[in-house]
Amino acid sequence: MAGEVTITVVGNIADDPELRYTQGGVAVASVRVASTPRTMNRQTNAWEDGETVWVRCTAWRELAENVAQSLTKGSRVVVTGRLKAPSAYTAASGEARASLEVEIEEIGPSLRYATASVTRRAREGSPAQVQADPWANTPAAPAAAKADDGWANPGAPASDDTPF
Repeated sequence: MAGEVTITVVGNIADDPELRYTQGGVAVASVRVASTPRTMNRQTNAWEDGETVWVRCTAWRELAENVAQSLTKGSRVVVTGRLKAPSAYTAASGEARASLEVEIEEIGPSLRYATASVTRRAREGSPAQVQADPWANTPAAPAAAKADDGWANPGAPASDDTPF
């Protein structure tokens, strides 16, 4: 949708992802991501932590199930998503605060200080609904089907007939 603010947050997951289901059976996962900026103090030659920014992130459907299955508390993640309007509330200490909320479009582990193993999930549904695996070494369609496709071979004329 036009006009939405897309942001990227890099930080650590504060709690294990919370997976719930709506009454309609749609999966939704919530995670809190803490991002703390670090700067080098040139005078003391030491790193200093800034103020931690807490972001509530929400994932829907299959992405939500993948998040709940793959990520845990303490995981360093990279989150990209749509920033939602902040909601204001009063903290237990009595001070006014606002929370940042992001609807996740993409999320994954940060590979800066860790490694990850990716396992591709099979899509649910009939084989006609499942698209070809883009990482596979085999072509998605048989060669005979591609030969008949005029768009697959733009340099080769489909027939000798003049189109007009």
